[in-house]
Amino acid sequence: MAIFTDEEFGEVTLRRSAKASHVRIRVGPDGRLRASLPLYAPLFLVKRLIRSSRSELRTLLAQHQEGSDYEHGMQIGKSHTLIVRETPGNLACKRHGQQIVVSLPSDRTLRDHDVIRLVQKTTGEALRIESKAYLPKRLAFLADKHDFVYEKVRFSHASGRWGSCSSNGTISLNIALMKLPFELIDYVIIHELCHTVHMNHSDEFWKLVGMAEPSYQIHRRRLKNENPSI
Repeated sequence: MAIFTDEEFGEVTLRRSAKASHVRIRVGPDGRLRASLPLYAPLFLVKRLIRSSRSELRTLLAQHQEGSDYEHGMQIGKSHTLIVRETPGNLACKRHGQQIVVSLPSDRTLRDHDVIRLVQKTTGEALRIESKAYLPKRLAFLADKHDFVYEKVRFSHASGRWGSCSSNGTISLNIALMKLPFELIDYVIIHELCHTVHMNHSDEFWKLVGMAEPSYQIHRRRLKNENPSI
């Protein structure tokens, strides 16, 4: 993947694909624009599409950010807190221990597009740290408890899914899981562990999920109201 910077929207990720027949732009789970294009399409086609679609792209980004209402003192993940401090200097956002500190100039707000992007980036770093500390241990515990075998675990935030399981038994978990209540995290982990047995959503698969988590239907409905974006 390649990246170029737009003067308004910041970093835009480029993904070339032999399956792509035209240039397409969407908003990724991380809040950045992502462009897919044919293998040999020139970059200027992406830039031209962005120039001619700025209004539509602003709308897409605003819709994506509707759930990103940050405020001073809010909890991020399981162990981080967002701290907002007014500054006469430049906008900045850094993680200090268990705090995500936003240095906010007096003429800016937490609803500004570039502020949200910056906070999302630092939030992602915090959630990745939490994920690596918690999820592998929980995955191992639940696998042992319910007699599942998996190959390895990896972390991602590249898709809009909470998790996935490959045919070789590699389980991928979205770092945004750390935003969820613990019981929903367990449901996602159990869901993916069951895919090590059934690589589908057949009746047998759901029966296996129900054996490991009798309340899975409740958790499944609750999860539909959550967003795997950071």
